[in-house]
Amino acid sequence: MWSALWSMARYQMTHIDRAGWRRFWLALFGLGMAFFLALYSTALREAGHVEGAMVAASLSLLIAAIVAVKIVPYLAKRTALERWMMKVEYEFTREGVVYFMIIMVIAIAALNTGNNLLFIILANLLSGILLSGILSAIVLSQLELDFVLPEHVFAENPMISRLTVQNLKWVFPSFSLTLTARDPRKGKRKRATLAAPRQILDAPVYVPYIPHRSSVTQHVELTFPRRGRYTQDGFRVSTKFPFGLLLKAHEVASKQEILVLPNVQPTEEFYEILPLIGGDIESLSKGRGHDLYAIRDYVESDSARHVDWKATAKAQQLKVREFTREDERRLVLVFDGSLSTADEKALAQFEKGVNFCACLAWHFYEIDAQMQFIADGFETPMAPAGEIIYRVLETLALVEPKAGSAASMGDLQARIASAARGFHIVITSRPRGSIPTNLWGTSYLVFIDSL
Repeated sequence: MWSALWSMARYQMTHIDRAGWRRFWLALFGLGMAFFLALYSTALREAGHVEGAMVAASLSLLIAAIVAVKIVPYLAKRTALERWMMKVEYEFTREGVVYFMIIMVIAIAALNTGNNLLFIILANLLSGILLSGILSAIVLSQLELDFVLPEHVFAENPMISRLTVQNLKWVFPSFSLTLTARDPRKGKRKRATLAAPRQILDAPVYVPYIPHRSSVTQHVELTFPRRGRYTQDGFRVSTKFPFGLLLKAHEVASKQEILVLPNVQPTEEFYEILPLIGGDIESLSKGRGHDLYAIRDYVESDSARHVDWKATAKAQQLKVREFTREDERRLVLVFDGSLSTADEKALAQFEKGVNFCACLAWHFYEIDAQMQFIADGFETPMAPAGEIIYRVLETLALVEPKAGSAASMGDLQARIASAARGFHIVITSRPRGSIPTNLWGTSYLVFIDSL
């Protein structure tokens, strides 16, 4: 039995919360000192030493306030109450600081004069803080959030999302709620050195009133400045209700993730280069068709060499032949993400290249072309652009620059050579002198540094 008790005692000693016990004894010592100074200030006042009584009373209140602010919350987090109580963060507002200073002045005056009216006023002021904490905890409790985002989001384009806040309380409504993005770095030791991840909700959303057992939906306009993946761990719900003395906040976990696609709005460079690409496509595909597609009436824009004289003689009016084109609107779009330097200017040009490639892919989707897309580690089959467009844009949303080399150039040539038959458009950041001659002859090259 004694060995079992000794083992239990050793286990308790090795698993004791030493930091918590140190703060506990420090809190007892501080409160004891505050109580002693309060009694000493009363004795000084009765002896006629008013100034000494004021100093002692002020020190007593200061020590008690330090214990209440620094030690009591630390100890409360280590109690079993944390398991069933909602965690609420408190922060003094400017009005709250003024209110607390008034409480300090009235408390000192009450202790030094012994006036019962001042004690009654002090009790009412303190009860206001207590009432504020209780009401704000009720307002922040039993809330659920639902953040609905569109399926496809494009960078730099405003979009409307839907944020729904549901109040599950049976009796009490919620007032004056402010919703912001939760900071994932909070609570980590080296949060100053951690880079802030890109958040989805970039501005606070205010909800004035939510009735009990009902929900309120707010439409939020969001604009994402860059392509890429945006994540959010949850929301921070805060309120100053009812008196505005304290800002109370509660974190609600709600994992959100969205992939922002590159901007597909045409740029000036796109409008300058697109006619050149269109001209090369027409010249490459002219005369390649041999199969008869249809015979139709002659129009003024038709060439005389396409007139079908037999059909014209039979119908007694001009008829022309239409031929099929084997490679019409069959395009192979290649994005070469190799980058020789990684300075700020080169990265900015790389982003321009990504956006230009996205604009081209979207243009071919709008004209219903047959398209194949090739990038580093990704390749689609030749298919209607509408079937692969979002896969292409998702790849461009996550593409990152990589170091270029002769081996990678050879790999790019091999992939282009094995691609489906069609007109090749290559977007690259390589220098012009590093492009092989055979690639110049079979593809239209767009150099990122010229965008």
